[in-house]
Amino acid sequence: MTILDIEHLKKWIGSKESFTDQMTLAPVKALIATLDRKDRDPVLGDRLPELWHWLYFLPMAKQSEIGPDGHPQRGGFLPPVPLPRRMWAGGRYTWHQEIQLGQEITRHSEVKSVTHKSGRTGDLVFVEVHHELHGSQGLALTEEHDIVYRPLANPTDVPPKPSLAPSDADWEVRIDPSPVLLFRYSAITFNGHRIHYDRKYVTEVEGYPGLIVHGPLISTMLVDQFRLQFPDKKLLTFEFKALRPTFDINHFFVCGKVDAASSTADLWAKDHEGWLTMQGRATFTNI
Repeated sequence: MTILDIEHLKKWIGSKESFTDQMTLAPVKALIATLDRKDRDPVLGDRLPELWHWLYFLPMAKQSEIGPDGHPQRGGFLPPVPLPRRMWAGGRYTWHQEIQLGQEITRHSEVKSVTHKSGRTGDLVFVEVHHELHGSQGLALTEEHDIVYRPLANPTDVPPKPSLAPSDADWEVRIDPSPVLLFRYSAITFNGHRIHYDRKYVTEVEGYPGLIVHGPLISTMLVDQFRLQFPDKKLLTFEFKALRPTFDINHFFVCGKVDAASSTADLWAKDHEGWLTMQGRATFTNI
């Protein structure tokens, strides 16, 4: 049984790091291909699409520093939470100015909170990380990133009751995930987490029924479909919460509904059975 010393983990609150990167063209071209878009080739000076900043500031841990789950070993910038399952639970984003391809951007990061909760399946630890992205003109984006750590699945665990997704979408796009799609997104984002590409590991060690579709990939698809529907709009804010894992063994849908009067959009994902898996909300303005 894992013993949690939450007071020790809280010593990481206030931990900081900074990372400077250039918004180069190659990662954008790679994601356009991965999302099967028909966009023209990007050029320097183009606006970086919302959430595509995740293509940059990638962790570059040495191979000898990788843990058994494929992530960098714990205890550096992030607290060394001893629970084996680690997931991106959600986030909140505010764009202050556009980010352009070719810009040099510095991301300042800080661990804001470390909290413990007791869930149905045992201990849960939530870590909130705050990021600020600055360019030559100042603050461009603020991001609050929620990470949840949890124990491995137990055969006796009763899954939480799911919620039905809304049925009044303005658009609904079917996504058929494949191991190649998940591998390519992992490669673009230099994400070594084995739950996304190692079927033996994810089923036999972490106890999931299939490869897990990346939460950031799903939220990127939500926002990407909004951009396709409304190319004359840009996001001011976006927030999302991951409610249920999505697996590669079934298709899923990304959906949205816009309220033009309030300049807001509800964006969500649902699985093949219609259960809500991710819930998001955006505010936007005209370009």
